[in-house]
This record gives sequence, structure tokens and C-alpha cells, in this order.
Amino acid sequence: MTNLINLDAAGIDVSAKEHYVAVPEGRDTESIRCFKSFTRDLHLMAEWLLKCKIKTIAMESTGVYWYHLYTVLLDYGFEVSLVNAYHVKNVPGRKSDVSDTRWLQRLHSFGLLSPCFQPDNLTRELRNSTRQRKSIIEDMSIQTQRMQKALELMNIKLNNVIRDINGKTGHKIVSAILAGETNTEVLASYADYRIKATKEELIKSLEGNWRKEQLFNLKQAYDHINFLQQQLKECDNQTEQILDQFSRQTKDVKPLPKGVKSKNSPGFNAKQYLYDIIGVDVTKIYGLQETNALTIFSETGCNLAEKFPTEKQFLSWLNVVPDNKITGAKVISSKVRKKKNKAGQVFRDSANTLWRANNPWGDYLRIKKAKSGSRQAVVATAKKIASVYYKMVVEKVDFDDAKIKKNRNDYFSKKLNYLQKMMEKTQLQLAEYQ
Repeated sequence: MTNLINLDAAGIDVSAKEHYVAVPEGRDTESIRCFKSFTRDLHLMAEWLLKCKIKTIAMESTGVYWYHLYTVLLDYGFEVSLVNAYHVKNVPGRKSDVSDTRWLQRLHSFGLLSPCFQPDNLTRELRNSTRQRKSIIEDMSIQTQRMQKALELMNIKLNNVIRDINGKTGHKIVSAILAGETNTEVLASYADYRIKATKEELIKSLEGNWRKEQLFNLKQAYDHINFLQQQLKECDNQTEQILDQFSRQTKDVKPLPKGVKSKNSPGFNAKQYLYDIIGVDVTKIYGLQETNALTIFSETGCNLAEKFPTEKQFLSWLNVVPDNKITGAKVISSKVRKKKNKAGQVFRDSANTLWRANNPWGDYLRIKKAKSGSRQAVVATAKKIASVYYKMVVEKVDFDDAKIKKNRNDYFSKKLNYLQKMMEKTQLQLAEYQ
């Protein structure tokens, strides 16, 4: 008993229909009980745990089944640790709900489990809103592809002459087609003056076979996109209301200049909200756009120092650092772990935008690709972006690229000196042969 760290610890094996709960032996006539997953049974479970004088609980993060149980236990005042099921694997050949529950309780009693990151309630609301927004945009992309397929099957090559079929020109032309207009010159007159294609090219692209079944498919996809666009606006309004609760009530916050809006950007000034909340403009970081910065904030919250005391812990949680495996004083593997992390994926997406960027990190990405490959280059660049983000949010310092540019200039100077020496050496060798 002297080796136990959590004396009043319980373990819960979570599933869709029922939950198995284990408490230390001697707390009740039954130390392992099974409860249904209905709300009433969850409250009975919490009351039984109080009766057994339990203070801390470990439970697996199984699907989404853990969520309501997690919130109920928090409301009852328990300290709840949500753990990754991969970290609590039992001995092979002893797989059952009862043994898993007891194993989980024992591991937690000895303090061997690390809890998963869980944001506060307001951050969780924001995270839900931004994830819903991403799902809506993905659905819009699917419906856009269906519109393009319907047009292609009618040999309407509209996608060849305009960049975005959901843009101003595409929206007007498709709307007119669904209204019964088939005159190509009339349809071409809806084109915006900024498109690069000529009127003749636009007319040729609109000549096709107007098939009834494909017009029906086109209308279905078009109506679905309009519905999703309305949902996207509602989701943006919800997100803005949550950010408004985050925003500090200070009068000395300077307004930021509005940046260039990209496709599917939020319908509000998310950049200003993030600056009001965090205190620094994280969108100045190379590759980190407004939408990505909002997603990262919704996944990590604003109190990074409390959840991740060190930068190394933050980078490890994001999964942008190698998982070194050492045996016999040798590193036998340094691959990045295969685990999903939405915030880490956003940092990778931000790094992917730098392939053609004329800045130090764009150079670093291309050089790293030549040495190690594209995947390793993206992860290494994502680590740089995440490191700067952590430092800015925790220490409240602005992004200063002077040192980064100096390192870039130093690298190119060394490279130039090396090439000059190689050229001189080659010239001397040629002179000897002559």
C-alpha cells in the first residue's frame, strides 16, 4: 500500500451500451460493477462512487461515448483523467471488460497514467463550432464536385474558363441555367468583367447537351450548396458570439489592419478577436493564416502555460517531433508517432503553404525536402511554426523575423563561400591538367 499514489482511485471501461467500474477492494461488497449508459444510470454510478469515497477516476477515451459520463462525473466533483486506450493495454490473452476495468484502476492507483488534454468549457464550445464549420466546408466541396460532374456530363466546360464555379460568375450562370436559360450569349453576359477568358471562349464552353437528368442533379447540388452556405453563416455567427465572450474587456487594444480574405474565410474579423484575446498577432507567423490561427486557438485555448508548462510538452502533444526509441545507447527509431491531432495537422497545413514562399521558412522547407523528403520537411517546418506560436502566446511577444532573416542570410553566405572555394579548387585542378 505504501507504493500507491492514488489511494481513492477508480477505473471505468467505457462502451456504447454499458460501463464497467472498478474501485479498490473492500470499499463495497462488489468492487466491480456494471452500469448502463443511460443518463439515470450514470448518476447512479456517480452516487455509488461517492459512497465508495472515490476521489479520482481514470476512464478510456472510447469514441464519443465517454463525453457525457465525463461531464457528469465532473459535476459530482470527481477528478477525472481521460486516458488514451493505447497507453493502457493489458497483458495479451486477458482481454475482457472486467479485467480491463481492474487493470485501469490499478494503473491509476500507482500514478502510471497521463491524462489527455481537455480544454475548458468555453474553449470546448469554440472547438465544436470550428469543427462544425470545417465539416460544412467539406460538404460544400463534395456538392461542388457533383455540380462539376453534372455540367461535364452535359459537356458544359464552364470549369475550364472560370476558376470557381461557386464564385460570382459561376453562381449567376448556373442559376440562369436552372431557370431554363439555354442561350449561350445570354448566359455569357452574366460573366464578371474580371474573368480572364474572352466572351468567345465563354460562349463555346456553354455549348452542350442539356439533358434533363443532369439538370436535375445540378439543381440538387446547387440547392444543397445554398443551404450549406446559409449554415456556414449561422456557424460563423455562433463562433463570433463565443469569441466575444473570450475577448478581454480592455480599451487600450489597438485595431489591426484587415488582411486579405481568402476563400471560405470567416464572415467576421477573426484576426482582431484573436489579437484581443491572446494579446499578440499570431497571423504574422509565416504560413499561419486567419482561419488556421482560429482553429489552433479553438483546439488549444489561451492558457497554454497551464496545460503545457514547457514548449517540448506542447510540441510532443502536437506530434511534430520524432519519437526516439533508444536501446543499447543507440537510437533505433526516430519516426513521428502515428496519432491524430487536429491542432498539429493545422500546423502541418500551414507549413504546406510555404513551398513557393520567398521567406526563410520557405527556403528551409525546400532545403529540408532535398535532404530528407517532403513529409519530414513539412513536419520540421510545422515544428518551427508551433515553437514560435507557443513563445508568442505564452510570453506575449510580437513576431520578429529579423533573427530568422539573419540566419537565412548567414546560411546563404556560407553556401556562397563554399561554392566559391569549390570553384577555385576545380580551376586549380584544371590548370594542373593543362
